[in-house]
Amino acid sequence: MIVAATDGSSLSNPGPAGWAWYIDEERWGAGGWTEATNNRAELTAVLDLLNQTAGTDEPIHILADSQYVINSLTKWIHNWKRNGWRTANRKPVENRDLMETLDKALAGRKVTFEWVKGHAGHPLNEAADSKAAAAAAAYQSGVALDSGPGFGGSHISKPTPS
Repeated sequence: MIVAATDGSSLSNPGPAGWAWYIDEERWGAGGWTEATNNRAELTAVLDLLNQTAGTDEPIHILADSQYVINSLTKWIHNWKRNGWRTANRKPVENRDLMETLDKALAGRKVTFEWVKGHAGHPLNEAADSKAAAAAAAYQSGVALDSGPGFGGSHISKPTPS
């Protein structure tokens, strides 16, 4: 089983934002934008992890400090789809583009989620948080982003857009 933590960071919400997932020092990824919300960052961390691990049949256990992410992907998404991507109040689902893409990425996968309290010393969560915050800071400062080795290996550093 693959155990990974995911996290997002937005410096102004919306503002410079970063996301990250972390398994260990040899397997992690990060990215971000010059402006996004924390929720988009949190969701994107999960999506990138799922995309990076798409070639494995191993079950994935995702540790997240976001109840929004966990509830969206394990409880609410079923009704949203049934209601034409509308909430119980008939409002459009926020981050629908990511929710639809995540729904496809989760299809046929063995993925479980576990809530962990953020900033409480959990080693995987702290590592994901640190890398997401570093990505947000890179986008804020316009410095090179350390996007990590990914799931398969080779380390990549990307310049941030000016």
